Amino acid sequence: MPDDAAAARAAAEEESAFSHPPVDPDVTAAYGDHPDQVIDFYAPRTESPLAPLVVVLHGGAWRAGHDRRHITPFADHLARRGFAVANVEYRRGGDPHTPAPHTPAQNTGSETGSGVPAPRAGRWPDTFDDVAAALDALPALVREALPQADPRRTVLTGHSAGGHLALWAAARHVLPADAPWRVDRPAPLRGVVALAPIADFAVAEKLSVCGHAALQLLGGQDTFAERRAYADPVLLLPTGIATTLVQGRADLDVPQAVAESYADAAARAGETVGLTLLEDVGHFPLIDPAAGACAVVAEEIAQLAW
Repeated sequence: MPDDAAAARAAAEEESAFSHPPVDPDVTAAYGDHPDQVIDFYAPRTESPLAPLVVVLHGGAWRAGHDRRHITPFADHLARRGFAVANVEYRRGGDPHTPAPHTPAQNTGSETGSGVPAPRAGRWPDTFDDVAAALDALPALVREALPQADPRRTVLTGHSAGGHLALWAAARHVLPADAPWRVDRPAPLRGVVALAPIADFAVAEKLSVCGHAALQLLGGQDTFAERRAYADPVLLLPTGIATTLVQGRADLDVPQAVAESYADAAARAGETVGLTLLEDVGHFPLIDPAAGACAVVAEEIAQLAW
């Protein structure tokens, strides 16, 4: 359990990240018929004729309580730094009207700190169907909705559960042959920047990350082991795509050990994965435009994009 000072700092970081008002997109386009199958586009706030494209996958433990709106200040922050941005929504688990618990207290088990059961995380296979469909539809949607974007310079990023989805989406070409989301060749990406990603489900489960969200995402104990081969990024290496993880050392929601395990597995697979560890930084400053950690994230994206 975190000490009082660490928990207080984490709570203050979360409050800061969620204090920014949502930023409306310039354009929204659908990639399917479900209300959650949409992508918000943000044009670059600069005069650059063609801007790199950053695809954002939001977090929230794959639960419905957090949708893409909470990460729109981060998307706007990237647009103000000269990027074109695509903020992807996807289907999640649980009741969308029930706030998703995302506090350090939930890491003790499958309940919130108040003893209320956490909403179920994700939908199998819908969450994965949506991310795959969104990325497949993205080139055509970008041409129509965001002509300022240069899809040849695309970087995929995501935070927490969205970091998992970013790593997974970049690894679709190494999925098992019978996976419905498998593609024949690597995605045309400049790279992936995964922010505090849930990148190793076995380690995440040992640490009870986000109220056993990874276990729930894969349907529970009976299907967890079987489905990991299709869903767990640590089992989908090497990808051959430049990848950087950005992780706060003081993260109580998705601890540093999860990212380190993924980086170690990549090294064993013969692939170098960058791991940027930030001192005195928790989970939420990575997507908080008011935090210095967010500037580090933007720079990591820029290094791959330009």
